[in-house]
Amino acid sequence: MRVFITGASGHVGSALVPELLHHGHSVVGLARSDAAAERITGWGGEVVRGDLDDLDGLYAAARAADGVVHLAFRHDAMQAGDRSGAAETDLAALRAIADALAGSDKPLVGTSGTGLLAHTSLDRTGTEEDFLPSGYRIDAENFVIGLADKGIRSSVVRLPPITHSTLDHQGFAPSLITFARQHGVSTYVGDGSNRWPSVHTLDAARLYRLALESAPAGTRLHAVGDEGIEFRRIAEAIGAGLELPVRSVDAEQAAEYVGFLASFVALDNPTSATRTRELLDWQPTHLGLLADLADGHYFRTAN
Repeated sequence: MRVFITGASGHVGSALVPELLHHGHSVVGLARSDAAAERITGWGGEVVRGDLDDLDGLYAAARAADGVVHLAFRHDAMQAGDRSGAAETDLAALRAIADALAGSDKPLVGTSGTGLLAHTSLDRTGTEEDFLPSGYRIDAENFVIGLADKGIRSSVVRLPPITHSTLDHQGFAPSLITFARQHGVSTYVGDGSNRWPSVHTLDAARLYRLALESAPAGTRLHAVGDEGIEFRRIAEAIGAGLELPVRSVDAEQAAEYVGFLASFVALDNPTSATRTRELLDWQPTHLGLLADLADGHYFRTAN
């Protein structure tokens, strides 16, 4: 397939582009800067210049493709507090892509997060069948799933809070490490028994490829390797890597120590990928999060 990818030069994109090329697909990546364009062409892909606000450009690139993977998101706006603006930009971009693909039976793979399930008040591990009717980033997920009724083989990959590897430079793991460095302590909230799932970037990239190639229309997929690691253990691994103390803080203190992550660090988000593994014969094969943190690369490269 000729695959159009938004966010092609980013964290997951930097693994997905080579993954797709290795398996015989061609790639056209959206690039909003010269540096992003150079990364994509360096891997062997083609480039279309633009960003998520260029709706005509997104429509044209999607129209010319055999399939689309939507990875890009305005994380800068989200981290600056403009969550609604970031979500609106995302949904507008998806609508432009959907207009280009409607009635074609071509695949569109969107991106969401398992963290959304933490708001469903589940008293069990979350599954691919669980969803919310509306909300932040949920509207985009539900929109993509609904495109199955518009002649698009749509699916959504839910990424866990931490997608980790040597390719991860701006995700939640580097951010937690940066905050710990700044404050001289690695923290968790309460007793730290809340659980976070995780996945290695290379395993996530393989799932995106499999979804593009064969996921049934209207499918939610979980890119989950570790189903749920107690957050205290993550904080302890960061403390060990930085040789810093580890301390519990109250929820009201979290923003002082972890900034924009304050609303996330106490989430309990155990998540299963059983259906995803069975449906697409996807099996994570790379390091789990704690082993990856113990490897030390995060502490050599994180700012």
